Amino acid sequence: MSKHKLTTQHKGLLAVVAGVGAVALGVGVMATAGATESRGAKPPVRKVVVKTAFSPASTAPKAEAVTYNSELVPVSGRVQVKEELRRNGGTRIELRLRDLVPNRVYGAHVHTKPCGALPADSGPHYQNRVDPVQPSVDPDFANPRNEVWLDLTTNKDGSDRSIAIVDWRFREGGARSVVLHEMATSTHEGHAGTAGARLACINVPFE
Repeated sequence: MSKHKLTTQHKGLLAVVAGVGAVALGVGVMATAGATESRGAKPPVRKVVVKTAFSPASTAPKAEAVTYNSELVPVSGRVQVKEELRRNGGTRIELRLRDLVPNRVYGAHVHTKPCGALPADSGPHYQNRVDPVQPSVDPDFANPRNEVWLDLTTNKDGSDRSIAIVDWRFREGGARSVVLHEMATSTHEGHAGTAGARLACINVPFE
């Protein structure tokens, strides 16, 4: 029986053919994997996070967070605000406080303007449906479904967390800060949405 020997030229040709086949196969697998991943993947949840410590009001507007009452919101206190844009079109906002006054209630809301040297600089509460009468104290507008309320009560260490979830998103540029107030938010007619003096403010670039 005759034996066939591969010449150097034949060996080189087979190597080239094998290499081309492997590359073609590899490209096909990669393309399929990419297409499958693209079809099945969910869009990422967009987040905004501000994590900082309170600074004196004189540092506004450069500071990320300022306090207007250092006895109730000390300069050493820390804060974190997180915004998540949910895939269903809603928004989740989380507020965390640390090293504030222990066992104390704080009102908290999203406001329309950035923090300033004066408490009133942060403007009114952000409202999804804007009350034509301002300041808004009508419970049809000043409520936790139309605004973002983040009231909390600190523990013995001066820490707590609150979460608000609404089924809408902020208008572009319409929400710019979170303000801490001296008491829990009222809900009754003529006082709805009020929570006493503004104690501190956190700048948040809400989306």
